Amino acid sequence: MAGELNQLEQEILLKIAREALIKSTQNQTLPEINLDDLPTSLQVNGASFVTLTKDDHLRGCIGTLEAYQPLALDVQEHALAAAQQDPRFPRVRFEEVEQIKIEVSVLTPKIPLEYKMPEELPEKIRPKIDGVVLQDGFRKATFLPQVWDQLEEPEAFLSHLCAKMGAPSNLWQKKLLTVYTYQVQEFQE
Repeated sequence: MAGELNQLEQEILLKIAREALIKSTQNQTLPEINLDDLPTSLQVNGASFVTLTKDDHLRGCIGTLEAYQPLALDVQEHALAAAQQDPRFPRVRFEEVEQIKIEVSVLTPKIPLEYKMPEELPEKIRPKIDGVVLQDGFRKATFLPQVWDQLEEPEAFLSHLCAKMGAPSNLWQKKLLTVYTYQVQEFQE
C-alpha cells in the first residue's frame, strides 16, 4: 500500500483512539485535536475503521469507506462510535477500558471490481489482501481484509458478506452485484 504511515504516525493515531475510548466511557467531551500539531499525513482526509476487541472477541467496529475528514479526526470519531454506537454490542463501560485492545485500519480508496459472471467473482478477489464491498441496490456491506483470517475461502467470505448485507447468503451466485475492493494498513496497540 503506497503512502503507508510510519511508526510515529501509527502511535499518534492509536493514542487518539485510546483517549477517545476512555473519554467516551466517562461521558466526557472528546479533546479538540489541533491538526497543525500533527504530521501532514494525519491532517489530510482519510478513511478508517477502528476495531475494539476484548479477550480476542470483537467488541465494536465502526468506520467509513470514503475519506471525508482529516484522518486524525476520522480515527477519533470512529473510536468513539465503536465504543458507544455499534448496534451489535452494549456500550463499552469504563471498567472494561483496560481490557480493550484497539486496532486501526486506514483504507485505500475503493475501486470497482469488474466481472461478467457470478462464478468469476471468487477468483477475482484476493484473500488476505482485499477488503470487499458488496452492494445490491440500497443494501451494502463490507468486510475488512482481516476477516479473511476467519473466512479463508472466497466462497464463504462472499456468502457471509451477503448475509451481513441482509441478503440471502447465495445472492452473489445468483446475480451480478456491485463490487468494490480496497486494501488497508492495519496496526494495533
